[in-house]
Amino acid sequence: MKKSLFTSILMVLIGGFFASAVVAEQTLVNFRGGIGDIPVANVAGTANPDGTFPDVTRNIVRGVEPAGQIWVISALKADVKVDGRIHVDGRGLLLGGGNAIGLTANASVFATLICEAGAPFTEHSTNGAGVALEPNGDFRIDDVLVPAPPADCASPVLLIRNAEPNPVWFAAGFPELD
Repeated sequence: MKKSLFTSILMVLIGGFFASAVVAEQTLVNFRGGIGDIPVANVAGTANPDGTFPDVTRNIVRGVEPAGQIWVISALKADVKVDGRIHVDGRGLLLGGGNAIGLTANASVFATLICEAGAPFTEHSTNGAGVALEPNGDFRIDDVLVPAPPADCASPVLLIRNAEPNPVWFAAGFPELD
């Protein structure tokens, strides 16, 4: 009788282990392709004598400020698992304007997933210290989002942001919709 009870308990534990491993492997959301930051979303009104515009709307995405300069990205692929593990492969994240056009500004980047379509927004981010951009703008992030994302990410936005102290967004991923 004791052997049978022990075997039953062992089977439940093994089954639970494999079930949690299967859940951890499940994909929450994938991103294929991306777009670089354009800091200004809208300019309205007539230019002031100094060339500035009175009504400039910054390109704020889900509460996250844009970088001060245009950034471009040639390729982005990201996979987010339900347990928060994330793998991001980015190519060609470079400045798209200004005197440093085509360079990385020696930036380091991290990823932020936001699942809410409306405020308040919860930022699920990789390590804020980030990973350094290669001279050609390539980068790879293998990390875990903190806090863990919700089980349902109904309106996913993935932002690639510069590392501390002022983490603005440089690029955004396109969710893969099936």
